[in-house]
Amino acid sequence: MPSCLHCLSPFTIFPEDLKFYDEVSPVIQGKKLLIPPPTLCPDCRQQRRIAFRNAHVLYRRKCDLTGKSIVSIISPDKPFKVYGHDEWWSDKWDPLSFGRPFDFGKPFFDQFRELMLVVPRMAVSSKDSENSDYVAIGGGDRNCYMVSPCFNSEDCYYGDSVYSCRDTVDGLLCEGLELSYDCINCKDGYQLISSQDCVNCRNCAFLTDCTGCEDCICCFGLKSKRFCIQNIQLSETEYRARSMGFLAPITIRGMAEMMKRLVLLTQSLPHRAIHQTMSEDCTGDYFIQCRRCHDSYDLKRCEDVRYCYRVFDAKSCADVSKCGIERLEMGYELMNAGHGLFRHFFSHASWSCSDCMYTDHCQSCKHCFGCIGLKHKQYCILNRQYSTEEYEALLPKIIDHMYGTKEFGEFFPLALSPFGYNETIAQEYFPLTREQVHSRGWQWCDYVSPEPAVDRTINAADLPESSDEVPDDVLNWAIRSETSGKPFRIIRKELEFYRKMRLPIPRIHPDERHMARLSKRKPRKLWPRTCGKCDKAMTVAFGPERKEKVLCESCYLQEVY
Repeated sequence: MPSCLHCLSPFTIFPEDLKFYDEVSPVIQGKKLLIPPPTLCPDCRQQRRIAFRNAHVLYRRKCDLTGKSIVSIISPDKPFKVYGHDEWWSDKWDPLSFGRPFDFGKPFFDQFRELMLVVPRMAVSSKDSENSDYVAIGGGDRNCYMVSPCFNSEDCYYGDSVYSCRDTVDGLLCEGLELSYDCINCKDGYQLISSQDCVNCRNCAFLTDCTGCEDCICCFGLKSKRFCIQNIQLSETEYRARSMGFLAPITIRGMAEMMKRLVLLTQSLPHRAIHQTMSEDCTGDYFIQCRRCHDSYDLKRCEDVRYCYRVFDAKSCADVSKCGIERLEMGYELMNAGHGLFRHFFSHASWSCSDCMYTDHCQSCKHCFGCIGLKHKQYCILNRQYSTEEYEALLPKIIDHMYGTKEFGEFFPLALSPFGYNETIAQEYFPLTREQVHSRGWQWCDYVSPEPAVDRTINAADLPESSDEVPDDVLNWAIRSETSGKPFRIIRKELEFYRKMRLPIPRIHPDERHMARLSKRKPRKLWPRTCGKCDKAMTVAFGPERKEKVLCESCYLQEVY
C-alpha cells in the first residue's frame, strides 16, 4: 500500500485501477506508453485538479488584445495575457506563433509554464449569452449574475451549477427550477424555498428529500403529498390557515426557526444510504442513470468510472472533475473538460479533443501534447506543428524523458495553476490558510478589487425584516455581513425577486451563503456502515459521528412506499 506524496496517508491502488491504467495507456507506432500508478491519494488528486478551477471570483481588467475593460477570472496582477471571450475565439491571433521545440534539458512542466506565460487565456468561458457578463462558466444565459456554471438560464443570481432555471437565487446543483430560492440539489421545482434533494415539488418551503409534493412546509422524505406541515397531513383549510404564519411574509427569524424544526425532523426519520435514480452497482453519492461507478459523486449517465466528481455522460474514465456534457470516454486526470472527448489525459479546459495529453484550453484537436489554446489542430507539441511521422517519432522520446523526471502520469502540479489557491474551488473542499498554501509552494492571491463607491454602509442586522420595508436606496448601500463584516451589495433584479417572493434580504455575504449551502451536503468521503433495519453492510457518505438512521436501498423503499 503506497503512501501519498502530499498528505503521507496510505491509500489503496486496486486491481481495477491498474487494469484501467493499462487499458488507456497510449500506443504510438505499436509501442504502449504505460501510464504509471498515481503517487497521490484520490483526495489529493482531486484537490490538485480543482485548484485549476475559479468559478466565482471575478475581476475587472483590460483585454490584452483590445485594451477594453472586461470581466475576468484572472486578476490584473497576474503575469498572463488575457483576452475577452470574443477576442480569444477570433482569428486575430495564432496560437501556433508561440510554439517552441521541446528541450530535453528541462523538465516538461517547466517548459509548459513558460508557454502558459505567453499564450493568451480566456477571460471567462461563457458564450451565446445576453447581459450575463458576470457568469464565469456558462452558455445560453440571459440576465444572469454571479452564478457559475450556469447554462440555459434566465434571471438567476448567485449560485453554483444552475441549469435551465428561471428566476432562481442562491441555487446549488439545481435544474429546471423557477421562482426558487436557496435550494440544493433540486430539480423541476416551482416556487421552492430553502429545500434540498427535492424533485418536482411546487409551492413548498423547507423540504428535504421530497418528490412530487405540493403545498408542503418543513417536511422530509415525502412522496406525492399535498398540504403537509412537519410530515403531518392536514386538510386544505387547515394548511392554508397554518401556513400563513410561516410564509406571509418569511422573516430571517422565521427562516432560522423553520430550519431548526427541519433538522430535528430529519434526525428522527430514516435516510437512504445513497441518492441514486435508475443506477446500479455504485459507491459514493448522487447518481442518475449510472452503472458501476466507484467512489464518485454527482454523476449523471456515467458507466465504469472511478474517483469522478460532478461528471455527465462519461464512460471508462477515472479521476475526472467537473467534466462531461456529450460523450466523454476513456479519460484520465481531467478538469473542466467535455463536449465529446476520447482518449484524453492530464488536461484542463479542453473540449472535443481526442488522443491528446497535457493540454490547456484546446478545442477540437487530435494528437496534441503539451499545447495551450489550439483550435482544430493535429500533431502539435508545445504549440509547434509537426508531421504525423515527426510527431510519432518525437512523442515517445518526450514521454521517456518524463519518466526520468517522474512527471509522466501526473496531472499538472498545483503550482502551475493560473489562480491563487484561495480563488479556486479547492479552497471550498480542502480549506487551507495562507501560510499553509505558501509552505507547500503553492500560490495565494492577495489582490483585492477596488470597492465601488456607495452612499452609505449599514450592518445587516439593522435591515428591516421585510424586504417591502427596505427602501430602493438599498441598491446604493454596502451591507456588512452579520458573520464576517464583509461588505456586499444588492442588485435591482435581486431586490425585485425578494419582494416578489416575500423574502427578507440576506444578512450574510453571497460567498458565505454559498459555503453554508455546501456545508449542508455530505462530504465526498465514504465510511463503512450497516443498514439501520437489516444490518446489511454498506459504504456510505454518512460519517460515524452522524446520528441519522441510514437504510439500504431496499429497506428505504419499503419504509417510504
